[in-house]
Amino acid sequence: MEAVNMKKTDPKIVVAVDESDESMYALSWCLANLISQTSTSNLVLLYVKPSPPVYSSLDAARYMFSTDVIVALEKYGSDMVNTVMRRAEAICRKSTTKINVERIVGSGDAKDEICNIVGKIKADTLVMGCHDYGFFKRYIIKFQ
Repeated sequence: MEAVNMKKTDPKIVVAVDESDESMYALSWCLANLISQTSTSNLVLLYVKPSPPVYSSLDAARYMFSTDVIVALEKYGSDMVNTVMRRAEAICRKSTTKINVERIVGSGDAKDEICNIVGKIKADTLVMGCHDYGFFKRYIIKFQ
């Protein structure tokens, strides 16, 4: 039997980042524990924006949404993405390993969008922070 030399591509690791300190800790942990010290690794920073609300000319309280308000909300969302990504990239720059960093920004329900993107890009590993809620707090949040 002849051995076949198959070169495995460098692993692709996705780190889901958001505004929380927990996600930045998860990124730091990933860099320290999962990134190869001997080869170049592929790291994807994934941020999922909430779906933009559907606006009508009148909201539930019968107040008018002006175009200025809608534009301001969209700008706030874009600014948030940029702030989170800059923060995450700063953590990556502190790493002494060779990494290729890619940014992906999704939109929608985070749990669905993260799963969709991880599958679509065929990631090897997904790293996410944890808010460390206890059972009671998770129960309260779930049923609000």
